[in-house]
Amino acid sequence: MLRRIYDWCIAAADKPYALWLMAAVSFAESSFFPVPPDIMLIPMALARPQRAWIYAGVCTVASVAGGVLGYAIGSLLYDSVGQWLIGLYGYGDKVDAFRASYAHYGAWIILLKGLTPIPYKIVTITSGFAGYDIWLFILLSAITRGARFFIAAVLLNRYGETIRHHIEKRLGLWVAIGAAVLVGGFIAAFRLF
Repeated sequence: MLRRIYDWCIAAADKPYALWLMAAVSFAESSFFPVPPDIMLIPMALARPQRAWIYAGVCTVASVAGGVLGYAIGSLLYDSVGQWLIGLYGYGDKVDAFRASYAHYGAWIILLKGLTPIPYKIVTITSGFAGYDIWLFILLSAITRGARFFIAAVLLNRYGETIRHHIEKRLGLWVAIGAAVLVGGFIAAFRLF
């Protein structure tokens, strides 16, 4: 089954809808979807390493746009039901301290967590909730998400054939490692936030 999905992703790299589908996944992942765009970026860049830069650029733009939606979710939900939820969980007295901490360290939080396997939607929603400056949020998101996707593009463009050979040789192992990193990111996110 893994081999069929992998082969489909490799073959889909040449389809006209593949770039749009990858952009949609990247957009959704930054605001509400649990699956990162790497599941499409990596196979597509392996199939066509010369286009890895384009794929990274599309992922970056779509991810930042999705991040703005995540920011809006955090901002708007706080005003509508967020205060009630925070009070329900007994964190009402900690909101001001959290916002002050985010105002002081928010740039580092956005930059560092945008590169990690911690789900980026948590960063985007938290930034909106904390009322972080939207323009600075967009700039920092472009830097961190661009760095993440373009580092992958550099590696896949330069070492694509070698990487593809190793992935295809041990596909199950690499999928398990990817799943473990994704689950680890969610666990880390819930413990850190």
